[in-house]
Amino acid sequence: MEVIMSMMESIGTASDRVMATLMAGLELEFGHGAGEALAHRFLDAEETEFLWDARAQERWIGAYESIDNEDLELDRIAICGRLDGRWFTGVLLVDGDGIAHGTLGKRFCRSRKAAREAMLDAH
Repeated sequence: MEVIMSMMESIGTASDRVMATLMAGLELEFGHGAGEALAHRFLDAEETEFLWDARAQERWIGAYESIDNEDLELDRIAICGRLDGRWFTGVLLVDGDGIAHGTLGKRFCRSRKAAREAMLDAH
């Protein structure tokens, strides 16, 4: 007899767990008190990737017209999600392979509903 098990959790819950694990690992490496500060520095440095990975919903807004890089076709994608225990909404530049290349804007919201409404209003 074969038993197949799976576990599902929301991306927001997963991102909270990832942040906690990152902070714990950094505290082990650099000492007590350093973990949270360093984790936020990692988050700031890789913000676009963290936001894209933590998205709960997304909505295509339109093509991004770039003067600098005409070879790369990017789309503007509005997203909402939860990262580090906070709901957010933002607009990211994403290529056809689903790889985020930049953040045009981001803001934190009080609730999932507010983040979703802001995502739907983005243009």
